Amino acid sequence: MLNEILADLGKNASPLCLSETIDATPADLIRVAKEFGFEGIVAKRKSSLYEPGKRSGAWLKYRVNKGQEFVIGGYVPDNPFDSIIVGYYQDGKLLYAAKVRNGFVSNTRREVAPKLKGLEIDACPFANLPERKRTQWALTREEMKNCVWVKPELVVQIEFGERTPDGHLRHSKFIALREDKEPREVVRESG
Repeated sequence: MLNEILADLGKNASPLCLSETIDATPADLIRVAKEFGFEGIVAKRKSSLYEPGKRSGAWLKYRVNKGQEFVIGGYVPDNPFDSIIVGYYQDGKLLYAAKVRNGFVSNTRREVAPKLKGLEIDACPFANLPERKRTQWALTREEMKNCVWVKPELVVQIEFGERTPDGHLRHSKFIALREDKEPREVVRESG
């Protein structure tokens, strides 16, 4: 009955949009969402009701992330590090894309840290740093004073929600070290 009322309202109100019920496996929904470039999926149990202002386990939100490999060019030290600084190659130059802090658990940090220590260098390997424009994702001259630079020899797999207009990664997350790809083969992928 509610759907009938909403459908009648929708005839005269353009911002209102009813979603059809989709019977598919979560894997199929995610695959299609990725193919169409959707940000994610919101799903609810068929029998559940909408409860204004309340969160319920009957509703799920699943973000569909993009992913690609990047090259580590530095890190922000901590115990052993706070974040890694990653980029990709374009026209033979390494370009900064993001500081990646999420996705590291203790075991992963212990695996990555010694590999970084053996690659430390004095100069920043990124051709586009420091950035002049201060944004939430930029790496400025002042912030660069806290960075430790490394030879760009390690490739990592990173997931991210989207790219900013400046090409930085939003909602980035470390997934794994990649030993199957040469650093110079890492270029910006579309999307």
